[in-house]
Amino acid sequence: MKVVPTADAALAVAVQARLDGKAKPPGALGRIEALALRLAMIRGSAEVRADKALLLLCAGDHGLAEAGVSAYPASVTRAMVATLLAGKASANAFARAVGAEVLVVDAGVAADLAPHPGLLDAKVGRGTANAVVGSAMTVPEARDALARGAAIAREHLAEGRFEVLLLGEMGIGNSASAALLMHRLAPAPLADCIGAGAGHDAEGMRRKAAALEAAARRTPATAPLEVLAEFGGFEIAMMAGAVLGAAAVRRPVIVDGFIGSAAALVAVRLEPAAKDYLIFSHRSAEKGHARMLEALKARPLLDLSLRLGEGTGALLALPLVRAAARLLTDVAQLDEVLGGQV
Repeated sequence: MKVVPTADAALAVAVQARLDGKAKPPGALGRIEALALRLAMIRGSAEVRADKALLLLCAGDHGLAEAGVSAYPASVTRAMVATLLAGKASANAFARAVGAEVLVVDAGVAADLAPHPGLLDAKVGRGTANAVVGSAMTVPEARDALARGAAIAREHLAEGRFEVLLLGEMGIGNSASAALLMHRLAPAPLADCIGAGAGHDAEGMRRKAAALEAAARRTPATAPLEVLAEFGGFEIAMMAGAVLGAAAVRRPVIVDGFIGSAAALVAVRLEPAAKDYLIFSHRSAEKGHARMLEALKARPLLDLSLRLGEGTGALLALPLVRAAARLLTDVAQLDEVLGGQV
């Protein structure tokens, strides 16, 4: 899957000069100026927009849940998908607050979901297999999930339908899957990758660590596609594909927390140029996220001690991205303000 190259150095120089010449002291808007430059490089133009935003919220179940890696039963995935479709989840509330649309994608929920206007059926399978005892998915399934995610992103970003893509997820057990992906692809010691996820007591953490250690011992895989097949979830693979699809049509992707960053890590290991299209929204409270961000050489916009997922952090960062775009397009140049006196 070919990713469009980033804009050339000449554009970066021109856009930086335009930013420095705005009606403000050079650099006075700090990281918002750097974000504006990133948006211009993604689009290949200083004429950028981030008004029409879509949260692509991918849902899937994990066979790892059978090993007790989550404090909640797998049935919660289906229940939360229903809550999202009813517009009553945190992601829905935040999306309304910032003016973003939400599309829930069934990437691999282990249940038959009734048709709904806000649901896209892209199911690869009814949940992954238990990675403790075997591969979570086959390599063809991993490729299929990546391709479906890329196609969904391209379709919704084509012809200005949406201008910016946000990634969210729902799936009981997916912090365990993300920890294993991080362990092999960052790479990092497994103990540094395992966090409380949706919430664990001390016994739950011991159970989760033992299960993930067994899964890691089972296979020495390090190649990105093989690692994704061994440990990934269908929703994580679909988000990784969405990154590649958005990059192919030169649109920015706002990444959420630990699980979203694991999907971004997969995408970047598959196609390093994808990194230039990613905006990391926040540093999660989940153990391992700070180190994963370091592996991606990413500096997030926010640090709010979030650990929910669902794209909530990406939604909270969206107004900053929109402000950066408006800095480029709506703020006067200083020489215009002063009538050419500078």
